[in-house]
Formats: sequence, C-alpha cells, structure tokens
Amino acid sequence: MLKFRFLNWLFENKETETTEELMKKFLIVGLGNIGSTYDETRHNIGFKVLDELASKEEVKFEPQKLGSVTKFRFKGRTFILLKPSTFMNLSGKSVKYWLTKEKILPENLMVICDDLNLPFGSIRLKAKGSDGGHNGLKDIIAVLQTSKYARFRFGVGSEFSKGRQSDYVLGKWNEEEQKLLPERIEKSIELIKSFGTAGLNNTMNTFNGK
Repeated sequence: MLKFRFLNWLFENKETETTEELMKKFLIVGLGNIGSTYDETRHNIGFKVLDELASKEEVKFEPQKLGSVTKFRFKGRTFILLKPSTFMNLSGKSVKYWLTKEKILPENLMVICDDLNLPFGSIRLKAKGSDGGHNGLKDIIAVLQTSKYARFRFGVGSEFSKGRQSDYVLGKWNEEEQKLLPERIEKSIELIKSFGTAGLNNTMNTFNGK
C-alpha cells in the first residue's frame, strides 16, 4: 500500500526524477538517541555505523529537519545517510519525511538498529518483519503503515539480569566489545554498500550470520 501511494504521488509530480535515477537512490537510517549522554551506548549502534561510514567516505553530517543528514555516491548509487533527531521512539516521523523529500522508493530504505536477541557483533539483514520489541522499529512501522522495509539488526547480546534491559542497552560498550567493534563495523559498512549495489537478496546471502 505504501509503495502504491508513493508511486502514484511520483506519477503526479511532473518534476520528479526518472525511474532509473530513483532506483539508484537509497536511504540508510541509523537509529539512536541524540546527545552526548548516549554516545558509545549499545542502543546507538545505528548512529555509530553511519558515523564510521561517513568518515570513510569523507562526508560530514549536517543538522537538517528531523535529523542529521549526509550523502555520498558509490558505483553509480547515491546513499543518503540519516540519523533521526526525534529520539529513538519517534523515529518514524523522520524516516517518512526523508523518504518523501528525497523520493526514495520503499524497497530502497534500510534501517539499522541494535538487537538483544543476537550475540554481540552478529549482523542480520531482513526484508521485512515485526518490530521484535524495538521501539524505534515499532514507530517506523506505525508511521509508514508497513513492515515491508529492510532492517539491519546488529547484535548487542543480552548479558544482563532480569529487569536490567534498559540499563544494558543504554550502557556503554565494555572493554572487550570495544576491541571487536571496529571489525564488526567495517563488515557492516560492506553490507550497506552491497545493499545498494548487489541488492537485498544477494546481500542477505552474503552477510547474514557473518
């Protein structure tokens, strides 16, 4: 339904880009909470992955409406990186705004988030699915009115006692995790670029479980 409404809007917009151009534009959303308090926390892995990607591509995030945004080109594709400034639980408003503003096709959207159900450093890309208890994903599904968008889940493990989930995801990476993060983030960057160049299915086959 989202795709139908979106394509109908594009058809009515006489100044829109060509279909070929639109197919080569991707919106990559990293979920997190704004503010230095949340820097280097597990819940902000989406922000961290995009920060590292932007650094490698030598581009800088600029504060814009509902988020910090930058973009780069790779193998003929345009990657638009978004860090919502709405706080995690209201991410949907930012995602919808930038999807519309940049005329991104729904299948070219990827959302990066932390996942307690995966061991630390595990990466998993899915084409659709439930929110899995993640409030950021839950809000995006509610606002977009669809769960059919790619979500990249980065495992943060579940090494916490009963009732301490919030403290754990909002906690800082431990020393061992900090040592392993650079390689895991590098693999995550490869996955993002593959999503835009090789497609969703090929990327899932190549990276899931790696």
